[in-house]
Amino acid sequence: MTTSDLPTALNLPMVDPLPEATQKYFDVCTAKLGMIPNVLQAYAFDIEKLNTFTAMYNDLMLGQSNLSKLEREMIAVVVSSINKCFYCLVAHGAAVRELSGDPKLGEMMVMNYLVAPLDARQRAMLDFAAQITTSSASVEEADREALREVGFSDRDIWDIASVAAFFNMTNRVASATAMKPNDEYHAQSR
Repeated sequence: MTTSDLPTALNLPMVDPLPEATQKYFDVCTAKLGMIPNVLQAYAFDIEKLNTFTAMYNDLMLGQSNLSKLEREMIAVVVSSINKCFYCLVAHGAAVRELSGDPKLGEMMVMNYLVAPLDARQRAMLDFAAQITTSSASVEEADREALREVGFSDRDIWDIASVAAFFNMTNRVASATAMKPNDEYHAQSR
């Protein structure tokens, strides 16, 4: 693999050969998604880091939560839009298009969630994710109470905060390493 083939601008090639469990995970990705997301390939230079990343991602984005998968993806897109993270906007914008069945909503979310036709609950959730992203130290009890008023439980607030925080971290890693989104994401669910 040459440096130009790497999923980031860093010369950190994947472990070769991959451990059996990692190869199985990548095979599942290929079967379900038709590709191995470049973020996973980027982390595969260190299998412990890859396992830690995927465990946290899978828990936050796929684990038990009162937030729907679409809502979690919407948080990922709002955070990534504020942070201007090209990788995550492309990848998670595609997920919003797919999960919502609405390409227009996906594009609105990527560009400016404030123009999207959201209900009060979604708007409050995304406003909170945006606040965490732009000024987390400004969060006060009134901000949490606003979420409770539209039906979020304290556990839901924890989940909103955790998803927003995770994508703030991953956006910074992706941007700092010039992580490249898979070409397949660009055409999905349009």
